[in-house]
Amino acid sequence: MKELLAYINKVSPIKEDTFDELQKCFKPLKLNKNDFFVRESEYAQQIGFLKKGIVRAFFLNQEGKEYTKQFFVDSSIIGSYTSLLTKQPNQIAQQALTDCEILVANFTDIEKLYNKFHDLERLGRKIAEFYFLEKEQKEIEMALLDADKRYLIMQERFPTIETIVPQYYVASYLGISPTQLSRIRRKLNNS
Repeated sequence: MKELLAYINKVSPIKEDTFDELQKCFKPLKLNKNDFFVRESEYAQQIGFLKKGIVRAFFLNQEGKEYTKQFFVDSSIIGSYTSLLTKQPNQIAQQALTDCEILVANFTDIEKLYNKFHDLERLGRKIAEFYFLEKEQKEIEMALLDADKRYLIMQERFPTIETIVPQYYVASYLGISPTQLSRIRRKLNNS
């Protein structure tokens, strides 16, 4: 739980008694490589704190082509936030790309604590704001930057990801083909 507390204190510190109640909601979970945290079309019920490992969020288009929306690495909140809030089926799957250690909680248990602990409610808002800003930033990058620049930004955000996950996931995250990714790597290595 110390990793969860460190993450919380970085985002929006909470009181000790708030954390004592919050940590009761979480249980450890291990995901093996390729296991799903949440699948497409499921109704999400849990939220997780990724202690160790890499998870990708992705969706399929009508032709069955996968698009990697996001990578989550150590010390990240995971879960289908839209499904949790709307009580509608999930549209974006989350799958372990490595063996993962997660702390998992039922989202409704956390929501119940919001009325009692306003510092926890503030933390929830700060996390939602962070993910909104991250989503908006990625949309801007996809629309305004060329693939070379997006690749360099990805390397800054996820410095070791290319050595761990398949090239086609990286290419999908960047919105390019694996062939284009190879060309970008070659070009940047030669400059």
